[in-house]
Amino acid sequence: MKISLIQMNSQPDRDHNLRQALRLMQDAVDRDAPDLIVLPEHFDWSGGTAQQKVDAADAVPGGGAYEVLKDFAATHRVWVHAGSLFERIEGRERIRNTTVVFDGGGTEVGRYRKIHLFDIVAPDGKTYRESETVERGNDLLIYEVNGLRIGCAICYDLRFSRLFDRLVQAGVDVIILPAAFTLQTGKDHWEVLCRARAIEFQVYFVACGQWGPYPGPGGETRQTYGHSLVCDPWGQVIAQASDAVGFFTTYLDIDRVQAVRNLIPMEAHRLDLTDMAVRSVRP
Repeated sequence: MKISLIQMNSQPDRDHNLRQALRLMQDAVDRDAPDLIVLPEHFDWSGGTAQQKVDAADAVPGGGAYEVLKDFAATHRVWVHAGSLFERIEGRERIRNTTVVFDGGGTEVGRYRKIHLFDIVAPDGKTYRESETVERGNDLLIYEVNGLRIGCAICYDLRFSRLFDRLVQAGVDVIILPAAFTLQTGKDHWEVLCRARAIEFQVYFVACGQWGPYPGPGGETRQTYGHSLVCDPWGQVIAQASDAVGFFTTYLDIDRVQAVRNLIPMEAHRLDLTDMAVRSVRP
């Protein structure tokens, strides 16, 4: 399967972001004719205040970003893994950070709502409180394209291996993770975590990120890390974006997944340790 990753620099301006996404997606289709296009987290809106994010949340289905991508998928006969957008929940104060997947006919095949919410103070002192505005999801999504079973995750989910263990138990070959990793955490943790997930779960790991500056609360400038990449099931980075807005295209091969799993049959060796006793000894 041929896959294109779109690396964006989204802002608190939906029209600007959709124009950027459509231009890059069109370039990818014209140059590479991919089977699947992947967008980053927050492709339709990034930054601003907590209230601006809530106000920017849109209908799913029926919202502007949703309909634009639905039409693009149908027009170009290409699957679209729509990174994540802010989904409005009728009757609720908080919104959801939601991946929507469209098939090559423009039909929605599923949604994944981000489970692990980014509530931290970064090394530079900037505070991130995603749970102030976002309600976490409560289920997982797997879909299939060209014989490859694909599991969904979003950004901060990357740090929680139990999610990926559950996806692999359900038989995925590929994990796609749209993200907006901060510059400070990304430079130390992004690649090593992506490669680790590919190795420990013997899957292709597709990580599509935001890159560059955007305005945060109070007008402060925040930076996302970018470095969108694809790791094969051996943990090798087979394609990676430069430090810029743009796209790249690569191939995913089910035979490569099977070859790695045959070489090191981890699934046959994987144990359920849930009920195993833990002995804690103090000197």
